[in-house]
Amino acid sequence: MEVSQVILVNEKDEVLGAAEKLKAHQEGLLHRAFSIFIFNADGQMLLQQRALHKYHSGGLWTNACCSHPMPNETTANAAIRRLQEEMGFTTPITKAFDFVYKVNFDNGLTEYEFDHVYTGTYDGIINYNEQEVMAYRYMNVQELQMLIQSHPTHYTEWFKIAFPKILQWWAKKFNTKVA
Repeated sequence: MEVSQVILVNEKDEVLGAAEKLKAHQEGLLHRAFSIFIFNADGQMLLQQRALHKYHSGGLWTNACCSHPMPNETTANAAIRRLQEEMGFTTPITKAFDFVYKVNFDNGLTEYEFDHVYTGTYDGIINYNEQEVMAYRYMNVQELQMLIQSHPTHYTEWFKIAFPKILQWWAKKFNTKVA
């Protein structure tokens, strides 16, 4: 069985090496990651509900896709690969921004990630991988913002950090006011 590796980085996203994925999360090592936010033609955001058996945050709602590039794989290529593997489709994506976050989970794992955020649009068929995803839905961002405030425990920690940033990005890109 192949052991999944992540790319260790510093706060400038400079590569320091690689580590086994679980070890990086057990020891709270900063590593490269990506998050993909997909919107449909109506401007609704695609959400996925993580499969229950995921090593953390199972059953919680989050953005369309999140994962880690493998050593010797570009982040953009990894994002496209994982979107296909998790959600069953591909679409052009564009780098929007990046940020660093650190979250400790009750099970002793830590997400300490330099997260590259990509966006794209998609209105086609979604054939998600049931090993990764329990459900999906498109949602109006204003309604989603209210639900995150009223039921924060239904959403992943990184999504709650990235969501306001994606709203700011959206407002700047489309010259609109953030809800």
